[in-house]
Amino acid sequence: MSATPLSPLILQRADPNIRRHTDGQYYFTASVPAYDRIELRRADTIAGLATAPTVDVWHKPATGPMSDLIWAPELHHVFGEWRVYFAAAPSREIKDDLFQHRMYSIACRDADPLTGTWSEAAQVDSGIDTFCLDATTFTHRGVTYYVWAQKGPGIPGNSNLYIAPMTDGGTISGTPVMLTKPEFPWEKVGFLVNEGPSVIIRHGRVFLTYSASATDENYCMGLLHADENADLLDPAAWTKSPEPVFRSDPEHKMFGPGHNSFTVAEDGVADLLVYHCRNYTEIEGDPLWDPNRHTYVKPLRWDAHGMPIFGRASGVE
Repeated sequence: MSATPLSPLILQRADPNIRRHTDGQYYFTASVPAYDRIELRRADTIAGLATAPTVDVWHKPATGPMSDLIWAPELHHVFGEWRVYFAAAPSREIKDDLFQHRMYSIACRDADPLTGTWSEAAQVDSGIDTFCLDATTFTHRGVTYYVWAQKGPGIPGNSNLYIAPMTDGGTISGTPVMLTKPEFPWEKVGFLVNEGPSVIIRHGRVFLTYSASATDENYCMGLLHADENADLLDPAAWTKSPEPVFRSDPEHKMFGPGHNSFTVAEDGVADLLVYHCRNYTEIEGDPLWDPNRHTYVKPLRWDAHGMPIFGRASGVE
């Protein structure tokens, strides 16, 4: 807890993803303002990520289905290899509609993802040919799951959240299962959106956060949770919070917190919430082109019942 508002860890990095690997190092990636590449950095500490050198491991091609709007990369180590999952769209010169994204991944089988060789990007096909993005993965009880946001056929709105098991780092199996769609008023401001999923497993439960509404000051986070012994592919196993769990903090000029990830502190015990946020609401034009969504990190606390306490976006509790 803090008596003063948090300062950004990294400026102008939206959709931040921090992971502590088995080597004890922290790895960071995020959307860059130009939406044109995948950037990684590494440090011994969370604070060290702010000044760590950046390495560009992939650049968008000049043409084709991955030639624009590279959004929300996430770095994972699954099936014995590094993977970056991301979304990309065709050139805006070809498509007038921004929402043409599909999901892709690149792989690296070397121990060091910053110096290793990365594969060519390949589509991760959900079996539904619609706008999709924001993939994450997690492994639970020996099964690796893929969770993502996608426009559902015949369902109003921009995106819902889906889950499916994976057979390898680039392939899902079975029919995607929808876990949640925008239904509450706070999920429908500007756009009908459930996106940016992230998973943390603690205290006998699987917790899945997500972000909702337009990417301005209305952006906020929701929460699903399931018992750790439940069938995670059964939508009925999940409980959805009826109110947002993390939202704008106007008192301290922290607006639109969301698209989070989770990591652990240097002590290996304390859980940390990683998210982006803006410091103003006066945005000219589409909020997606405003570069000032900054990366923040704050403690994630837990109540006596094992439920997460997200607190305020400013860190002032």
